[in-house]
Amino acid sequence: MGYFAGMQDNRTGYKYSLNCKGRLVTMQQPLIMGIINITPDSFHAQSRKQSQEEVLATAEQYLEEGATILDMGGQSTRPGSKDVGANTETERVVELIGIVAQRFPEAIISVDTYHASVAQTAVEAGASIVNDISGGLLDSAMITTVAQLGVPYICTHLQGTPTNMQENPSYENVVAEVFKSLAQRLEACVLAGINDVVIDVGFGFGKTIAHNYELLRELAYFQLLNHPILVGVSRKGMIYKPLNITAAEALNGTTALHTIALLNGANMLRVHDVKAAKEAIELVQLYFGE
Repeated sequence: MGYFAGMQDNRTGYKYSLNCKGRLVTMQQPLIMGIINITPDSFHAQSRKQSQEEVLATAEQYLEEGATILDMGGQSTRPGSKDVGANTETERVVELIGIVAQRFPEAIISVDTYHASVAQTAVEAGASIVNDISGGLLDSAMITTVAQLGVPYICTHLQGTPTNMQENPSYENVVAEVFKSLAQRLEACVLAGINDVVIDVGFGFGKTIAHNYELLRELAYFQLLNHPILVGVSRKGMIYKPLNITAAEALNGTTALHTIALLNGANMLRVHDVKAAKEAIELVQLYFGE
């Protein structure tokens, strides 16, 4: 398939770039994606934004603290969440994407959705990346839609659906199976004509805590797919459950795992706490003498 070009140095991996509607975003250093949840039920309560004022204030803060990408979504994908439907998702997020894009033209906006119709209208409103937690498996029109839109695509591994994914996650070899699945989805993306694909192993999306940590330990292996790697572990259950704390208390643990991910080749971090992530990136770069 042309993906297996050999393992890269964990410290830097490849130097990638994304063409976001004609704006070239380079990854000479890891990028930060700030999470803006326009939902009433996302797992980290403090990340929920309802009003235009809250969304704009969060966007401004994230950009000032060092985020390159603002990831805006109108559908919670926490374990056990129900699909609210494309219409509700569109009503929640698309107009606000347009407002944020107008207020902060320097921002790169990604839309967090697994519905092709939401991706379409969000990109028309101002988004320039599609972030799909299902890798195109929850909406068969997603891959072709993104190809037609001509924007980068974040392709995530998911076992099951958000509603049932944590009921009984099962793998014989989680690293090998996630790798194979992502390779297959990448092939579908390339064949459809998507030029820029970012991969995400899907921490917490149909994985036990043990699965998550095995994927984190072996993250560098996914560099063999020759695409930038996004890591989304911020304040997730793999942090707060073993520590017997809450998501609200999980910043320190998040920073610890971000540091491990960066050492193992992560090119992007999807986070609730931009300032802390930026500091982790800067210190890891100093560690490597970059």
